[in-house]
Amino acid sequence: MKQAEQARLFLRKAAEDESLLDAILPLPGVSDAIFGFHCQQAAEKLLKAVLSYHHIGFFRTHDLQELMELLEAAGHHVPKDAAAADELTPFAVQLRYDDLSPTCPVDRPALRELIRNLRQFAESEIGPPPA
Repeated sequence: MKQAEQARLFLRKAAEDESLLDAILPLPGVSDAIFGFHCQQAAEKLLKAVLSYHHIGFFRTHDLQELMELLEAAGHHVPKDAAAADELTPFAVQLRYDDLSPTCPVDRPALRELIRNLRQFAESEIGPPPA
């Protein structure tokens, strides 16, 4: 698969997580851990889309800080309003598989806005999805 195609696939897969986030945002029966997990997944896919598009190699990882550092090292600066994504990394594994809860209630609207900012960054680097 070509890099641009891989990038578009990551964008589409992130959009699936984003659709779920929009659907469960107001649902109190869905745990913060599940909401955070899908935020982390969307963020990871959006960052990997940009990395793929720019032909920047990355290892299999859920560490969002590592992915952002790869982008920065290659001269692609993640906007400040999206750089807070690294706080989502624990939702990928630790809070997903361990019997732990986030230390405080998750601000779901703020996390959703963070993912919107990451999408905006990704689309500014890659281009908007085809209509």
